[in-house]
Amino acid sequence: MTITKGMTKIHIFLLVIIVLATATVVSCRKFEEYPPIPEIAFNDFELLVNNETGISEQGVLYISYRDGDGDIGLEQGDTLFPFEPGGSYYYNLLIRYFELQNGVFVEPPINFNARIPLLLPKDQKKGIKGIIRNEMFIYDPSSDFDTIQFTVQLIDRALNISNEITTPPIVRIVPNAQP
Repeated sequence: MTITKGMTKIHIFLLVIIVLATATVVSCRKFEEYPPIPEIAFNDFELLVNNETGISEQGVLYISYRDGDGDIGLEQGDTLFPFEPGGSYYYNLLIRYFELQNGVFVEPPINFNARIPLLLPKDQKKGIKGIIRNEMFIYDPSSDFDTIQFTVQLIDRALNISNEITTPPIVRIVPNAQP
């Protein structure tokens, strides 16, 4: 701090009070703490309609998350055990897909799982929260059913598995749709 000749004792006193008050407010700020097991919640699902065909070809799933140690995400090179291709932990966003067929949700053999990139550098350990935006191609020309649903779980690098959430039923626009 530089004191100029024009500063009076009152100015210096006020400056010291402001600096101390700011330091007190900043030091008292509490950071939110979360458990180390990721927690997720459904936020939204946005249907994207192809303007040329009028079909809901894609959708965007929005999931909120929070994690106490911030170890969510994988690097592109994370392909060794336990994250090897074909392994149980290759994907860290597990998305199961269901279609409403004749009044019952049925799970066709379609893979919507995804790999979420690192949200924090691997050497940082702090609580984080935010929203994951996952774009998916949801149009299956072999299916005439228009109502779909997803269940979702998130896995962190310590292999902690989040709670499972289920989206509400989503009605997509498909040609010759069956209820």
